[in-house]
Amino acid sequence: MKLFQLLLSLTLITACSQQPLKTSPKLTEPLVANPVVPVLDQWQPNSLQDQQLNEDDLWQRIINAYGFNQNIDNSRVRAHLNWFKKHQGYMDRVATRAERYMYYIAEQIDVRDIPGELALLPIVESAFDPFAYSHGRASGVWQFIPSTGRDFGLKQDWWYDGRRDISASTVAALKYLEALQREFKGDWLLALAAYNTGAGNVRKAIRKNKRKGKATDFWSLKLPRETRDYVPKLIALAQLIKHPEKHGITLRPLANTPYFASVNTGGQIDLAQLAEVADTSLDEIYKLNPGFNRWATHPNGSHNVLIPIEKESIYHENIANLPKNARMKWQRYQVKRGDSLITIAKKFHTTTDALKDANSMRRNMIRAGDQLLIPSAHKSLNSYSFSAGSRLAKIQNSSRKAKNSDKIEYKVRGGDSFWEIARDHKVGIRELAKWNGMAPGDTLKQGQKLVIWGQKKLRQSREVIRKLTYTVRNGDSLARIADKFRVRVQDLIRWNRQKSKSKYLQPGQKLTLYVDVTN
Repeated sequence: MKLFQLLLSLTLITACSQQPLKTSPKLTEPLVANPVVPVLDQWQPNSLQDQQLNEDDLWQRIINAYGFNQNIDNSRVRAHLNWFKKHQGYMDRVATRAERYMYYIAEQIDVRDIPGELALLPIVESAFDPFAYSHGRASGVWQFIPSTGRDFGLKQDWWYDGRRDISASTVAALKYLEALQREFKGDWLLALAAYNTGAGNVRKAIRKNKRKGKATDFWSLKLPRETRDYVPKLIALAQLIKHPEKHGITLRPLANTPYFASVNTGGQIDLAQLAEVADTSLDEIYKLNPGFNRWATHPNGSHNVLIPIEKESIYHENIANLPKNARMKWQRYQVKRGDSLITIAKKFHTTTDALKDANSMRRNMIRAGDQLLIPSAHKSLNSYSFSAGSRLAKIQNSSRKAKNSDKIEYKVRGGDSFWEIARDHKVGIRELAKWNGMAPGDTLKQGQKLVIWGQKKLRQSREVIRKLTYTVRNGDSLARIADKFRVRVQDLIRWNRQKSKSKYLQPGQKLTLYVDVTN
């Protein structure tokens, strides 16, 4: 049977997209050197005795599904285990957050018959914080980056981010891990390493070891520091949870019963209205549905939402009695000259179909002076405490200021970058991004408001930037133009990247520059 499974796994080829290095929650544990002890990385089924499940204990259910070698004892695993042992408070917070999601994750792992240790991976990735966002642009409990999320069907737009959707991201993460495990011939530790740093980086490390005649198991590979700690951290967690008393930790009990139910709203609905219909707090609705960025569900659906399972009956009763026009609050908008349904829908972050439906329209024809109903929030936007706007405001207002620093509110200008703003205010790029709930690789938009903890006098001395259009002349070069206007060549290229496909400047070509006019 094992031979058949091995042959089957070798016939499956899965092309996996690489993802850049992601940041797991920082545990501040010591870094240690790679061990040289090889271990068995293949998943082996548990014994029949281990399969006997304590039906009331979700932790035990996960332990019974373990498939990794738990007899690993090396310096890397011990370092993480020692950290967890000393941080009871951290384990309590993780368990409290996990209570909402762990049963669903355990169910999905059981269905796929894969190692139970994978249920603990969100602790390593995000400490089960559904709103976690890393400097590598990874989001959600499973920390998907945008491109990998899209590869696995996780939609991301103004209304919704599927990387934070508990059910959608869990299914996507487990599919991704299974694909990586098949690619690395059943080796789950290599699959986990690839999940963290990208399959390409792992393949590169394997090829390098092969050329040197070295072993190619996880413990023998030279991988990025974070990835070298990533797998040992998961194994340390698995050991701790299997024997909490031995390590002086008390595990907060988790009930082995469903926490939430999926219900259909029948269309877009304000989350405050959903909370009332489900007899549930608005904060709880957001924590069960962290994929929603705004004050309402997505106008295009899916129209399934998660609510506490004990509220399922009352929800169905109340939603049946809720008039269709009461699901959303509406504001009136007077059509202006030049407006179209498309431009109005874009302005209010909705869809033309939603506008036509709300206004009983069959065609796209509108005229100046017409009155349209536009969806708006039932409550003040501050009431939606876990919407993207509220979370950002909380981050910007709660950032720890450095000694002798002032809170500066900065409005992004054309041509700005994190590097330039950080340089001008003498702060770190990562600090600047963190203060604003962003990653250094995120795109800044003109007019966007940033919070900077720095010295106000630096802001006063900042150059005055103006947008200029320059016509290329005979004999001009990028270096010559950059030197003339005292800007960097790379900035000149970036500002004009979309203007011409040619590598060379042409006389008469128009270039955009952002120039310090005080210089």
